[in-house]
Amino acid sequence: MLVLVAPGQGAQTPGFLTPWLELPGAADRVAGWSDAIGLDLAHYGTKADADEIRDTAVAQPLLVAAGLLSAAELGAPSAFGAVAGHSVGEITAAAYAGVLSDADALSFVRTRGLGMADAAAVTPTGMAAVLGGDPDVVVAHLEKLGLTPANINGAGQIVAAGTLEQIAALEAEKPEGAMKVVALKVAGAFHTHHMAPAVARLEEAASALNPTDPALKYVSNKDGQVVTAGADVVARLVGQVANPVRWDLCMETFAALGVTGIIELSPGGTLTGLAKRALKGVPSVALKTPDDLEKAAALVAEHAA
Repeated sequence: MLVLVAPGQGAQTPGFLTPWLELPGAADRVAGWSDAIGLDLAHYGTKADADEIRDTAVAQPLLVAAGLLSAAELGAPSAFGAVAGHSVGEITAAAYAGVLSDADALSFVRTRGLGMADAAAVTPTGMAAVLGGDPDVVVAHLEKLGLTPANINGAGQIVAAGTLEQIAALEAEKPEGAMKVVALKVAGAFHTHHMAPAVARLEEAASALNPTDPALKYVSNKDGQVVTAGADVVARLVGQVANPVRWDLCMETFAALGVTGIIELSPGGTLTGLAKRALKGVPSVALKTPDDLEKAAALVAEHAA
């Protein structure tokens, strides 16, 4: 069973969209999306520096646009048995599964990015990855420092979120058994109570959507469960901005479903890296540039055969 995954915020790098815009029709699609949401996606994906695309209001629509461009090159969803996305990548996954149209996905993620950016501006906050250590010990240590285990990613990685002072305390006193603590280049404590103001804005945006049921198994960040109703998918997209991402449970579900291959949409690399450690032996392809499409097509063809 082939699984399609979409990365979350932090996967973007300066200029990463450039080669994708060279594909037939891609520049026109991105121009249309840019006009619709009032954000020059082509500029930010090709010419902006790392600080500019670190901005939550920019990064999130940019990631969904890149995911949708790369997904369009893979063909019909019927090639895949399941789909999932990490954090904002869940919106990309919802669009690929047919829950949302591409236009609705871009409009929704624009609201999400602006709402989360405004919420992050209230208090200086951040996130840091804790690598290694017993998960229970790590979580207990984070809670002692007042931090939230915002992303439990599996494969020995838990991302903590909280105030900058709390992050500094974590860097000074890492959990017992942890190898290191790495501050992340994100602009806020996502998936925590700090993001609560963004939830109300997303609830309003969600009320204007007309979701349909997913055309393939949609695995949710909330609890790793397969969600079969489009309305439930959207409700989870609203709530997840202020609640932890359980990517570890998503990967457990992939294993239970019998995953035999994983393709990660652009800008790929993060989720396939986690899968290589947690789902050992499962072949994967990360779509970093269009040059990777040939390898992805070969994996799709192998599963079709």
